[in-house]
Amino acid sequence: ARDMKEEFPDANIYVVDSLSASLGQGLLLYLAVQKKREGLSAPELVQWVEDNKLHIDHWFTVDDLNYLKMGGRLSAGAAFFGSMLSIKPVMHTSDEGKLVPVSKIAELGIEPSEQVMFICHADCEVEARAVAEEMKARYGVKEVYINYIGPVIGSHTGPNTMGIFFVGTKR
Repeated sequence: ARDMKEEFPDANIYVVDSLSASLGQGLLLYLAVQKKREGLSAPELVQWVEDNKLHIDHWFTVDDLNYLKMGGRLSAGAAFFGSMLSIKPVMHTSDEGKLVPVSKIAELGIEPSEQVMFICHADCEVEARAVAEEMKARYGVKEVYINYIGPVIGSHTGPNTMGIFFVGTKR
């Protein structure tokens, strides 16, 4: 922001830490664009993002827990026993950056039938499309956008990872 301010001294520059990753950032941006279309000013948008960023839920599951171990996000013991037992938990990143098991979407999702949800995947598009159809059938979600996981997140989670992003009462 300082570099940009030097180059464009008359510009209004706002910095927001989204506390999001992958399509969590994408969903937050998508929603902010909708708010902009409703007429919010730049300062109002900044405030809206600050007020709502901790309502963007990031749920994911991985095929191989060892990728999370290598990235320092899971202990060696948890990865070993989880892999040995073929456990594939659904996790999310808490406000503090810790990996924790999730509750049910019905308990956290704010009006799922009124939401647009995002799904990202690491080379498991068929499964991602099946999850999207299940979200539509079970919760009445009106639209689901599907995209690939980026290379940075993918290197920490491995192939066959899938993430779902939605607006919830809390993370």
